[in-house]
Amino acid sequence: MSQNRYSRQIQLKSFGKLAQDKLANAKVLVIGAGGLGVPVLTYLNAMGVGEIGIVDNDTVSITNLHRQVLFDEADVDSLKVTVAARKLKAQNSTTQIKTFATFLNVENALDIIKNYDYVVDASDNFPTRYLVNDACVLLNKPFVYGALHDFEGQVSVFNANGGPTYRCLFPTMPKEEEVPNCNDNGVLGILPGIIGNLQALETVKLITGIGDLLSGTLLIFDALSQRTQKIKFPSVQENLEIKELKISYDFVCETALASIEAVGLQNILADKNIQLIDVRTENEFEDEHLVGATNIPLDELDDRLEELDINAPIYFICQSGIRSKKAVQIVNNQFSIANCIHVNGGMNSLNSFANYA
Repeated sequence: MSQNRYSRQIQLKSFGKLAQDKLANAKVLVIGAGGLGVPVLTYLNAMGVGEIGIVDNDTVSITNLHRQVLFDEADVDSLKVTVAARKLKAQNSTTQIKTFATFLNVENALDIIKNYDYVVDASDNFPTRYLVNDACVLLNKPFVYGALHDFEGQVSVFNANGGPTYRCLFPTMPKEEEVPNCNDNGVLGILPGIIGNLQALETVKLITGIGDLLSGTLLIFDALSQRTQKIKFPSVQENLEIKELKISYDFVCETALASIEAVGLQNILADKNIQLIDVRTENEFEDEHLVGATNIPLDELDDRLEELDINAPIYFICQSGIRSKKAVQIVNNQFSIANCIHVNGGMNSLNSFANYA
């Protein structure tokens, strides 16, 4: 390690060479290479963290570029982990970068997380957050949490030194219909940078032992007023004693829904008579969509049911599979005979296919 490279932080009396050495020996896993993950990765890499793992299976979209500043126009359609690894190595060649081109799931979570000392949850959905929490409790790994909603961001540190977990603050996953969709609500470009940097700061504090951690404390940042507030919360013993992962961390649906995996959809796309309804917004659809798909945004579906042929199978797709489930429920509630199928994982699971228009 070049001491001169990090001299400006080493010379801080409360930091010094000891803290720098702790960074160099640390192994940090960052789950998500999007709006929150980009600033986390950039600063942990720049500050001298020895090994960084990156978990993500998404590709760079043109709609990412206003906030995910590690990427540029030439990176569109490339895997985020691949681009991030290349650019982080150019920034700091001494860092060991390992990529996992996958979304975290029940099958791989423990195997991936067990090899790291610290975890940063930079994901954007509740199922992943609860999965990260439970895996970290099982493996006794501390993790740094960040989340965004409209003009507000949240940061906290969970499972650190026997402290509270994510479930101590949010005991149960909200219902699917209660969760706002970021593709519909949008996000101010700079806000993920602020919250992601706060996550990186808490990670550095966690590794080096300097300062006071946000353990047992939720920090809430209001971007419009530049105000912050801190909410204290206690540990709940039963949340510290998780024995195994759940079978599934998907949202619970009230009724069983017919579904198809991405590879299955690929096999039937050649059928020109297929009804493939994309329920994303017009802007998302214009950015990229599957050949032959018809765009009926979810919030317009109730008023456009007459456009569907309920005597033939109807396939619904969205970005991640959440809105397509809602679409199936809407149509089935109106037409009990309709054969509606949603695509598991949505467009996120189709990144490797070449059927985009």
